[in-house]
Order: sequence, then structure tokens, then C-alpha cells
Amino acid sequence: MDSEVVEGAEFQNYTEEERMAKVDKICVMASASSSDMLLLVQCLRKKGHIVALIGTDTVDAAALREADVGISVGLQATDVTKESSDIAIVDGDFVSVVNVLKWGRAVFNHIQIFARFQLTVSITSLVIDFVTAVSASEPPTIKIVASISSGEIPFAALQVLWVKLIIGTLAALPLAIGKPSKELMKCPVDGKPLITNIMWRNILAQAIYHIAILLTIQFKGRAIFSVADKVKDTQMFNTFVLCQVFNKFNARELKKKNIFRRIHRNKLFISIIGVIIILQVLIVEFLKRFAGTKRLNWGQWGDSIGIAAMSWPVAWYVNWITKTNHFVLSNV
Repeated sequence: MDSEVVEGAEFQNYTEEERMAKVDKICVMASASSSDMLLLVQCLRKKGHIVALIGTDTVDAAALREADVGISVGLQATDVTKESSDIAIVDGDFVSVVNVLKWGRAVFNHIQIFARFQLTVSITSLVIDFVTAVSASEPPTIKIVASISSGEIPFAALQVLWVKLIIGTLAALPLAIGKPSKELMKCPVDGKPLITNIMWRNILAQAIYHIAILLTIQFKGRAIFSVADKVKDTQMFNTFVLCQVFNKFNARELKKKNIFRRIHRNKLFISIIGVIIILQVLIVEFLKRFAGTKRLNWGQWGDSIGIAAMSWPVAWYVNWITKTNHFVLSNV
């Protein structure tokens, strides 16, 4: 496609049809006023282009607002220009745009990771509480508020607070914080939603697995493990927490890659996992009076860890199915 150089006044004098026909070919617009830039941006967007515009003066504000991405550069940029922009680069170094984009993608990626973990735990908790509360009444009813208020839910108060702490603060620190990687800049920008279809598959697969094993422990655990109700309840709580620990590894990788990739570089993630495990041992083994738990022997700890660790094969299988289906569909 041949490129053209036009002046702003010349572009203004074109008819609407001429502008739309030539706007794709324009590589330089000389002597362009603010109205010329605004008209150019409008034409490009009508043609379906994604437009980024750099401005420094107040007269550029309208064009900056019209563009998909408005960028104000330099200390000379006015307050009006900065307010009209999506990105403000104060130091005036255009190279900073790369860092801005890198950190922007990193924040979006961290939000996706945290959302994947949060939704998995929330769906699991909601279904378990619902089913347990319904089944607790005789005959089973859907009077959830009455069942929960009477204490007929699988977790004690301190256990619930501990789970909420894991879901919130201790999940956000390692999963929602971190430096951007160079690989983020290689990913195409396709306007993907916050929760993609692949993420939904992984979220639902993990939630279904967690719900299945935890409800099995809740209703059949006493017979399966040959333990008293108190030990069964503790084992269910312990398995639930450990499932979230193992699922943290699954959540930190959104691109179907090795869940242990670069984990040695993320000291915060390793530290938080260690803190959760240590505190979980303290709650189960030493704070039983306050947490409403019973001590577990080595075999019972091994059962909890083994069941929770199955989250990794489940994630691998879902990713393998997704990758296989994508390969088949792309070659049809």
C-alpha cells in the first residue's frame, strides 16, 4: 500500500469519501492543527483502527479523548492534557511507554490470577455450605439462614476466619503482586475478557473436584477413614485448606505452562505458602480448643495432603484437554 504525505489543511478539504479512502495511506500529516488531528483520529477509528495519540498541549485534549489511547508526554504537558489522557509520562522519555505497558499488562495478569483463585474457593465454599446446611435439617429443607445460624455448617468460627484470611490477604500477596516479565510484551492484545473461557474451565474443574472430595469427607468420611465425627470434621477442614494451598500453584500460571516455572524467583510466594502451612499445623495440632479441631496422626495428614495434591493432576488434565481440542479444531 502506497504511503502519502498530506498537510492538515489539505486533509480538511477532502470530502468524507476521500478522507475514508486515503486515511489508511497517510503516514505523515504536516502542519496539522488540533482539529486536523481530531478529524484524523475520528476517521481512523471509523475504519476500525485502534488509535494511540501523543499530545502535550491543551489544544490536543479533544483528540486525546477521542483516541483509544491518549498519551501526554513531558513536564510541559498541561493539567488539561493529562486529565484527557489515559497515560501520562511525566519524565518526557518515550521509552517509558514500554514500562507503562509492561506494568499495565502485569496488573491485568495479576488480577486474572487472583480472580481465578478467588472464584475457585468462593464457589467451593458456597456449594459446601449450601449442601451441608440443607442436609442438616430433618427433613432436608432450604432454610439456609436458620441452619447456618444454628451452627450446622462444616467449619467452626475460627476456621472460617482462617479460610477467609487465606482467600483474601494471604492469597493477594503472592498472587496479585509481582514484577512484570518480558514474556508479557510478546502476548498479543486481543481485547480478551478478565475471565477467559480457558480460565472458566480451570476454575470449574478445580471447584468440582474440591466440592466432590469435601462433600464425600463430610458425609462418608467417618466410614471411609474409620474416625469419630470430630476427627472427620478436622480432616475436612484440613483438606479444604490444603486444597487451596495446592491450587495456588495452579492459579499462578494462566498459560497452561509448568506450574513450578520461575517459582524459585518468587520468594514472596514461597514464604506465604510456608506461613500458611505452619499456621495450619498450629491450628490443627495446638489450638484445638480455640479452633474446634482434633489432632490428626501422620496417616490422616498424609490422606489430606494426598487428596489435596490431586488438584495438580486435575489441572494438568484440563489443560491437556483444552490444548488437544484447540489443536484439533485449528487443523479441521
